[in-house]
Amino acid sequence: MQFRLERRAEPSRLMLYAAPVAAVLLTMVLGAVIFSLMGYNGVGAVIEIFTRPITNPLKWQDLGIKAAPLIIIGVGLAIAYRANVWNIGAEGQYVAGAMAGTAVALLTMGMEGPWILPAMIVAGVLGGMLWGAIPALLKTQLDVNEILTSLMLNYAIIQLLGYLLRGPWRDPMGFSFPQTPLFTASQSLPYLWRGTIMHWGVPIALVVALLAWFVMSRSVFGFQVKVVGSAPNAARYGGFSAKRTIWLALLVSGGLAGLAGILEAAGPFRQLVPGFNTGYGFTAIIVAFLGRLNPLGAIAAGLVLAITYVGGEIAQTTIGLPSAATGIFQALMLFLLLAGDIFVRYRLKAVAPRPAGEAA
Repeated sequence: MQFRLERRAEPSRLMLYAAPVAAVLLTMVLGAVIFSLMGYNGVGAVIEIFTRPITNPLKWQDLGIKAAPLIIIGVGLAIAYRANVWNIGAEGQYVAGAMAGTAVALLTMGMEGPWILPAMIVAGVLGGMLWGAIPALLKTQLDVNEILTSLMLNYAIIQLLGYLLRGPWRDPMGFSFPQTPLFTASQSLPYLWRGTIMHWGVPIALVVALLAWFVMSRSVFGFQVKVVGSAPNAARYGGFSAKRTIWLALLVSGGLAGLAGILEAAGPFRQLVPGFNTGYGFTAIIVAFLGRLNPLGAIAAGLVLAITYVGGEIAQTTIGLPSAATGIFQALMLFLLLAGDIFVRYRLKAVAPRPAGEAA
C-alpha cells in the first residue's frame, strides 16, 4: 500500500484553528522527551517554561514586555505574508528603527520637552520602512527574491550597529563599553504604574493589533492584500497592482518592526547596546503563523512565545536548562505548526501500487 497527499476541496475551519493549539501541545510533549534524553528533567523543563510564567504573578510584567515587540512585528509580518510577500528581514528592520530613533535621541540629548519621544517614534517607524523599502525596490524593479535580500539585510544592519556603538555613538562616559548614552526622561517610555517595569509599549502593541485587524477586515487595503496574495489573476482583473501591494506590504511590515525597535530602545533598554538584536524579528515569524496571519491571533501567539522566553529564563536558574532551550522549543513549535498545516490543506490517501511491469 502506498500513500500520497491529496488536496482538500476546502480546509476545515476547525482544523485550521485547532492546528496551532495542537502544535503547542505537541511541542510540550516532544520537548519533554528531547530534554529527558539529553539528561535533563524533561517534564520539569516543560512545567517551568510553559506554566511558571503564568502561575507566578511576579512574571506577568515580564510577559507583557516580551510580548509587546513580538505582537507588533508579528502583525506587520502577518500583513506581508497575507499578500504573499515573504519578508524575512524584520530583525534588521527592528534594529534599523531603533537606530533611527536613537539618532534623534542623540541629537536632542541636551534638550527637554514632550515632543522628543514622539519624534523618536516617528523616526523609528521611518527607519524600519526605509530598510523594508530596499527589498521592495529590488523585487519590483529587478525581480530579485525578497526572501534573500531581506534576510541578508539583517546582517548588514547589525554590522552597522556594531560600528556605530564602537565608534561615533559610543558613550564617552561609558568606560569604553560599546553603548550609547542612557536616554533621558524625555526620551524614554514612561511606566504604566509607579514601581513597575511595565511601560507604555505594551498597550501600544494591543492598539496596533486592533487597528491592523480593523484595516485588514474593513478597508480596501485589507481586501487588496488578501486578493493579491490568494488570487493574483483575479487581483489583476480587479485593477489591483501587484507591485504596489509589494511596496505597501514591505513598508507596513518594516514600519511596524521599526516601531517595535524604537519602543524597545526607549523602554526596557533605554539605550542601544550590541545585544539589542535579540532575535525578536525571527521569532515574530512564528508569531505570524501561529496567529494564523490574523492581527488578533498575533496577540495570543505573541503571549505564547513570550511565555517561552520568560519560562526559558526561569528554567535556566531552577533546573539548569541551557539557554538554547528556548530556541529549541520555538523551532519545534514552528516545525509542528507547518507540518500541521499540510494536513489541514491535504489528506493522506492510500493508493494501491501498480502491478510490476504495468505502464505508467
